[in-house]
Amino acid sequence: MSDQFFYIPSLPLESGETLADARVAYRTWGQLNEDRDNVVWVCHALTANANVLAWWPGLVGPGCYYDPADWFIICANVQGSCYGSTSPRDRDPATGQPRYQHFPLLTIRDLVTAHELLRQDLGITDIHTLIGGSLGGQQALEWAVQRPDLFDHLVVIATNARHSAWGIAFNEAQRLAIEADPTYAAGQPGGGDDGLRAARAMALLSYRSYPAYAETQTDPDDDELPREHRASRYQRYQGDKLVARFDAYSYVALSHSMDSHNLGRGRGGVPAALRRIGAHTLVLGITSDVLFPLSEQRELAAHIPGAMYAELDSRYGHDGFLLETAAITHFLERFYAPTFVH
Repeated sequence: MSDQFFYIPSLPLESGETLADARVAYRTWGQLNEDRDNVVWVCHALTANANVLAWWPGLVGPGCYYDPADWFIICANVQGSCYGSTSPRDRDPATGQPRYQHFPLLTIRDLVTAHELLRQDLGITDIHTLIGGSLGGQQALEWAVQRPDLFDHLVVIATNARHSAWGIAFNEAQRLAIEADPTYAAGQPGGGDDGLRAARAMALLSYRSYPAYAETQTDPDDDELPREHRASRYQRYQGDKLVARFDAYSYVALSHSMDSHNLGRGRGGVPAALRRIGAHTLVLGITSDVLFPLSEQRELAAHIPGAMYAELDSRYGHDGFLLETAAITHFLERFYAPTFVH
């Protein structure tokens, strides 16, 4: 299945600017049932795309918990991404030139505005489940605060109510690496690729954990003096892998979007904002997550009315929200049990 596109002539931004000729790439799977109450909307993380079956295998897809045979599944690529929606590489209608590093600030609320306009265009009036992890969880929470009447169930994994100083510092370190690449400031195709490679290596240290690296990247031979360590090769491999599929300008733009996340802004603080959520909510934290620690998940559960809180014991760190699909499925079965038979 290929992307479909929804066009927004003028997308108002929280900063007061507008994004002209905005484009949303999205995909759907399955069919609406007769009652139109089987919609599952998935919000994706920073470097993912609208093809949720590709990046969340084991959770979404045929034979998985969210099976298109039962659900009408929607995933929209966020504004600023390089996977089909409006990106820094697109031309600014006012100048005719790509925006590159001059792309406007997009907040999490702006990403949600595009989702909401797409929802209205699709004629969806009830969403059974809104689900997301990391940046996707931030979008899901913001949308659930804005529209407490729209969602029956909310599932957020490894995310937070406000991006932390710790998380912002990680993102700024990565942006510094990208900006140190002189090709980034030149504003050109492939600009910042070497910086993006370094940024990805940094990010992995926040996505994984000490035990995960110890188990998979420790040099195997105690008697050898390696010229290059296994962990070093892994960091370079992951950097090359991201550069082959992503864009430095989008990475910078979306990391700023993540930094903007604050449910409490203009709403009397985080607790007051979380109390607006009307959906039956599952908050799932990961024990080894150093980027979104359990304290942030507990804060969500403490203030969302009636929320179910659970902890996923994983050695994979933050990336457990993508990898531990069997455990996530277990918690989903417990979560839905009182209200829904799957």
